[in-house]
Amino acid sequence: MGYIDKLPAMDLMRSEKMTPVQLIIPVESARRAISYLGQLGLLQFRDLNADKSPFQRTFVNQVKRCAEMSRKLRFFKDQIHKAGLMSAPRPILQPEMELEQLEMQLAEYEHELLEMNNNSEQLQQSYSELLELKIVLQKAGGFLVSSKSHVVSEEIELDDHVYSNEGYHVYSNEDYADTTSLLEKDMIPGPSNQSGLSFISGIIIRSKVLMFERMLFRATRGNMLFSQAPADEKILDPVSTEMVEKMAFVVFFSGEQAKTKILRICEAFGANCYSIPEDITEQRQLNRVVLSRLSELEATLDAGIHLRNNALTFIGSQLSKWIDKVRREKAVYDTLNMLNFDVTKKCLVGEGWCPIFAKTQIQEVLQRATFDSNSQVGVVFHAMDAVESPPTYFRTNRFTNSFQEIVDAYGVARYQEANPAVYTIITFPFLFAVMFGDWGHGICLLLGALFLISRESKLGSQKLGSIMEMVFGGRYLLLLMSLFSIYCGLIYNEFFSVPYHIFGGSAYKCRDATCSDAHSVGLVKFQDAYPFGVDPSWRGSRSELPFLNSLKMKMSILLGVTQMNLGIILSYFNARFFHNSLDFRYQFLPQMIFLNSLFGYLSMLIVIKWCTGSQADLYHVMIYMFLSPFDDLGDNQLFPGQKVLQA
Repeated sequence: MGYIDKLPAMDLMRSEKMTPVQLIIPVESARRAISYLGQLGLLQFRDLNADKSPFQRTFVNQVKRCAEMSRKLRFFKDQIHKAGLMSAPRPILQPEMELEQLEMQLAEYEHELLEMNNNSEQLQQSYSELLELKIVLQKAGGFLVSSKSHVVSEEIELDDHVYSNEGYHVYSNEDYADTTSLLEKDMIPGPSNQSGLSFISGIIIRSKVLMFERMLFRATRGNMLFSQAPADEKILDPVSTEMVEKMAFVVFFSGEQAKTKILRICEAFGANCYSIPEDITEQRQLNRVVLSRLSELEATLDAGIHLRNNALTFIGSQLSKWIDKVRREKAVYDTLNMLNFDVTKKCLVGEGWCPIFAKTQIQEVLQRATFDSNSQVGVVFHAMDAVESPPTYFRTNRFTNSFQEIVDAYGVARYQEANPAVYTIITFPFLFAVMFGDWGHGICLLLGALFLISRESKLGSQKLGSIMEMVFGGRYLLLLMSLFSIYCGLIYNEFFSVPYHIFGGSAYKCRDATCSDAHSVGLVKFQDAYPFGVDPSWRGSRSELPFLNSLKMKMSILLGVTQMNLGIILSYFNARFFHNSLDFRYQFLPQMIFLNSLFGYLSMLIVIKWCTGSQADLYHVMIYMFLSPFDDLGDNQLFPGQKVLQA
C-alpha cells in the first residue's frame, strides 16, 4: 500500500478534488523522476505532443529498445515453455542492473540460445538420419535376403500381377530393359546388377505408404516389386517437429528410366532414400558403424540439452524481474514522450492532474529523485490554471479496489459524480447470491476466500499468474459473495441442491398414512408455515417447479426494478450536486415516471398478489392494460380501483 496508508481519509462517494499542475524537470533527473512518480501513481500527465507521430518524439529510440528487449524476453519465455521448465525456480538474488547493462545481457543470452538451438537442430537431424538408416538396414536387409532365395516355382503366383496379353506392343532394344517384367529378370541367374534388377531402399511416413505404393505402380506400369515393414520406434519429423511412425521400404525395378521416376516420386512424398549394400557382411559392418555413431550423438545431444536447460533455468529465475523492469522502463519513456523540451534543451516541461491531497507526497518524491540523480537543479512543481474537465480519481483500498474495478469496466463516472462502486459493494454480491443460492456451495466459496485473506501478506508479495492475480485481487469480493450465498441458500433451503429441515418440521404432511400419493396428489397443511425460507416439502412435490420458478422470477423482477430505481436516484443527486435543473426535469423525472409506471406497477402487483393469495394472471394484466385498457378485469382484479389506475 505504501503511500496510500499515509493519506487522509478518502471520500468514497465522489472523486477526489483534482488540480492542474506543471512540472519543469532537468534532463539528468527526468527518467528517475518519472519512474518515482509512476510508482506513486498519483499524477496523470497530459500529452503535449499529440500532434506528433510516435516516430517523431524525442525518446522513440529508447521505446524501440524496450520493445526489442520485450521481444527477447518473450523468446526466452517460449523457450522455457518448450523445454518443459514451467515450474518457477527460486529466484537468484542479483544486484539491480541498469537498462543498458540488461540490454547487453539479454543480447548475449539470446545469441547463446540461438546458437545452442541451431547446433541441437543439426545434431538432431543427423541423429534422425542415422536412426532411419539403422531401421532401413534392419528391415531392408531381410528383403534383400528373401529376394535372393526367390525360386522359379513362384511364376504361377506372380503371373496374376502381370498385365493381360490381349494387346501386342512393340518395344525397341533400348526400351527392353525398362519394360521386361521383373519375373523374367528374377529368373535369370546371377547378381541383381548382372540381371538388370535394381532396388531402392528408404523410409517414409506411415500415413503416406498407400498412396506412395499406388504412385510407384502407375509410374512403372506395374513393373516393380514393393516391400514394406513398420519401424520399431517413432522418429522425429523435422518439418512438424513431432514424433511420427514411419515405414521402411524396398522397391525392386529394372532400367534407368524407372529409377529416375522412382527417385522423383520419393522426393515428392518426402521419403528418405538410403543406399544399402547387397553383401550381408558389408551390411553388418555398416550397421556397427551406425550404432557407434548413434551412441556418440545421443551423448552429445544429452550434454547439449543439459547445458541449455541450465541456461534456461537461470533465465527463468530472473525472467519475471526482467519483464517488470522492461515494462517500467518502457512506461517511463512513453511518459517522457508526452513532455516537451524547452528552448534550451536542458529541461522537460510536463502538465497534468493530481489530487489536491497528494501535492505534498509528489513534492517529496521529486526531491528524492533530484537527490538520487545527483542533479544540481531541482524539479519545479506548481499549480496552474486549466480549462478542460479534470479526470476522475477514486481512492481505493484493498477492500474496495475489486468493486471499483468492476464498475470501471463498464464506465468511469465523470468528475465529482457519485461513485456507483459504493452501492455495488452490497448489490453485486447479493445479486450473485440470488442466482447462486446454495449454502453448501457458499461454504466452499467462503473457505476459499478466508484462505486467500489469511495468506494475504504472503501471496501479495509473490508473483502469481494472471488468473490467480485476478482471484487474489477479488478475495474480499469472494468473501461477501460467499456470505450472501449462504444467506440466500438458507432462504432457498438448498445444501448442494438438497433440502433440510433446519428450522423445524415441515408445515405439510401426507394425505394418508402410507404417504403413497404425497408427490402425485399433493400434501395437506397441518401446522404454521415453515419459520425461515422455503419449506423442504416443496422439493419433489407436484407444485415444486411452478412455485419455485414463480418465487425466483418475481423476486428477480423486484430486485432488478429496485436497482434501476437506485441508478436513476443517483442521477438526481448528481443533477442536484451540479445544480443542473435540465437533467432533473428532462432526464430524472421522465425516467422515474416511465420506469415505475410499467415495471414499478408490475412490482406492486407482485407484492399484492403475494399478500392476498390471488390467482390473477399478471401477464394478462400487463398485456391488456395497453391493448384493452377499458375492459372488465374479472378474476385479474387485485384491488379496488385497479381499472381506473391502469387507464
